[in-house]
Amino acid sequence: MADHARFDLFADFLTQRFAAPRIWDVAGGMGKLNQALVARGRQCTTFDVRWKHLPNLDYREQLLELSEPCQCDLIVGLHADGATRIIVEYAAQHGIPFAIVPCCSDNGMPYKPWLRHLAELAQDLGMATERRDLAMRGRCTMIVGTPKPT
Repeated sequence: MADHARFDLFADFLTQRFAAPRIWDVAGGMGKLNQALVARGRQCTTFDVRWKHLPNLDYREQLLELSEPCQCDLIVGLHADGATRIIVEYAAQHGIPFAIVPCCSDNGMPYKPWLRHLAELAQDLGMATERRDLAMRGRCTMIVGTPKPT
């Protein structure tokens, strides 16, 4: 069963850790993380193909593509399913930090190897990574990536 506090817990972590005023939430479903981030004074745009979402959100009914011009300071995904990998790739390509809380892989890989794979992908793309856990039920391991200094 999903932990309904996950949006607030992740939003608290993001706003405490990053000064980023503009955040993109990828595969953000109805926009509950968006809502939590806006309540904490951040600008947030949610990318998802879901047509039903919360009102009064900056919401793009589309998949995020690597070619999308970067207009954010941080890119995130909370249980973003098949969009998790593109978050890592987009952050590396555009030199911005990311934070993801993966739940399931997009290739059938078991959970722990999937976490290792995502961290290694980020490192191979020039990002420094760390793992942290959110204090929530369910899949709660975060991978946080920041561009390595050049």
